[in-house]
Amino acid sequence: MLLTIRHETIYHYTEELTYTIQQLRLTPRPEEHQRTLNWHITSSGVRNPFTDAFGNLSHMLTITGRHNEVRIVAEGSIAVTPLYLGRLPQTGAVSPLVFTVATSLTQATPTIIEFAHRHLSRNPNSEDLVTLAQAICNAVTYQSGSTLVTSSADDALRLGQGVCQDHAHLFLACCHAVGIPACYVSGYIDPGNSDHAESHAWVDVWVAQSDFTGWVSIDVTHACFASDAYCRLAIGRDYDSAAPVRGVRRGGGEETLSVSVHVSAKALSLSP
Repeated sequence: MLLTIRHETIYHYTEELTYTIQQLRLTPRPEEHQRTLNWHITSSGVRNPFTDAFGNLSHMLTITGRHNEVRIVAEGSIAVTPLYLGRLPQTGAVSPLVFTVATSLTQATPTIIEFAHRHLSRNPNSEDLVTLAQAICNAVTYQSGSTLVTSSADDALRLGQGVCQDHAHLFLACCHAVGIPACYVSGYIDPGNSDHAESHAWVDVWVAQSDFTGWVSIDVTHACFASDAYCRLAIGRDYDSAAPVRGVRRGGGEETLSVSVHVSAKALSLSP
């Protein structure tokens, strides 16, 4: 699949800022099944590239001097090959054990532990993981604006509503409850005919089956395996460690955030 993506983020402020620093994870990951054809990030200020501890291609953006707005645009084209049952062709440079550590957003509370034991075994196969995703969708209805980026997996389960990052956090918490490595994935999706956002979050889960050992990518919100309709930006332990844009500022007063993401997809042409 050929994905053409444009992602614009604009921060507006009621007062002038004197300093902004943002960590950007807005560059597609270099992975075997996805190839960046072209990609460009536009912003004011200075961007210094680096690769973080999880292998995510990142930038540190700093803006000095007086300003009332921060505008960041990331855009380009990605060629993505299909995944069989969500199986990723690479195991990655980071040990799966790194992704057994809970965070404040993915902590397995007693309620989550009970939920996990009802819906997940200690050695699940790929189909079991999709069944868990469906159980999470049944327990936490997709509702835009119902939670915050600071909401935990337990918050979403108690509320019974959430968005894609809440589904991902709850899935990770369930996996941690039974000792299964799982990580958070941020990126983009061609939403097709659904009303879900094109900026998306899902999970990778480590499985050990008779015919495959490695990472399987699961879209919890849609209760399905990830496919060639997905572009991977970053992985981490939770939203905080894989967020596309995070930062701090000096001054600015009240902040208003505007985000626009557009993803279009078409079939890749095969060489004769």
